[in-house]
Amino acid sequence: LAVSACGSNDPTQSGSGASGSPAPSDTIVVGSANFQENVVLANIYAEALKAKGVKVSTKLNIGSREAYIPGLEDGSIDLMPEYSGVLLQYFDKEATAVAPDEVYTALQQALPSDLTVLEKSQAEDKDAVVVTKATADKYSLKSIGDLKSKAGDLTFGGPPEFKTRPDGIPGLKKHYGVDFGHYKTLDAGGPLTVNALKNGQIDAGDIFTTDPAIKANNFVVLEDPENNFAAQNVLPLINKAKASDTVTQALNAVSAKLTTQTLIDLLTKVTVDKQDPNAVATEWLKSQGLV
Repeated sequence: LAVSACGSNDPTQSGSGASGSPAPSDTIVVGSANFQENVVLANIYAEALKAKGVKVSTKLNIGSREAYIPGLEDGSIDLMPEYSGVLLQYFDKEATAVAPDEVYTALQQALPSDLTVLEKSQAEDKDAVVVTKATADKYSLKSIGDLKSKAGDLTFGGPPEFKTRPDGIPGLKKHYGVDFGHYKTLDAGGPLTVNALKNGQIDAGDIFTTDPAIKANNFVVLEDPENNFAAQNVLPLINKAKASDTVTQALNAVSAKLTTQTLIDLLTKVTVDKQDPNAVATEWLKSQGLV
């Protein structure tokens, strides 16, 4: 999942700040995190809304959740593609729900009063502890718990926020007793993490389950039987004031069509085939009769 994306046809709209002046009342400002899948999803949301006559602008590649949630809260961003489980844990660090419907219900209760989530899609993209096949064979690794006796001698790589998020390093310690000897700060499942794993700079990394790099490099995703990583259904997070019937219906129609395989296919086009995220988003919407 590449960090540097070119998801907007207008380069001045990419990488904008996360917070600032409230968005105009007649405009939906769609933001994205700084990884390619989220950029594609933001473009899908934006183009689906435009097709219904909604005025839209974008702020892409903002950064992590810790960077863009303040923008949603101050009204400078109206809409973000989100992932149910990690969003729940952001707002409720004591959350215990792991199944899709349970997570969705708990999330609705945990959100601030001015934010809401629309219908969740079937599509999921989870964080995962990933190793090379050589490492898996060397240490007989099948699940995360198999790392327990070896982790002290190993280096884990991932984004800075993974060190402190409940389902990050703290969760691996809590659920599996896995405590890595070293942590290398890289990117959000992107090329830095993938390359570091390939080159042996790290022994295990946080990579998203829809990343084509897993299959391309014959990486091994370690099983998570204790459900450290909860359900992560893709869904729109939006300011309630902007969730009109037109907006809600357009975004729910998108969620009804999204599957995990869709995410993998779209991401492959962007990261492997090097297609423009906005073009990929528009092509998919057309194929689904949504534009």
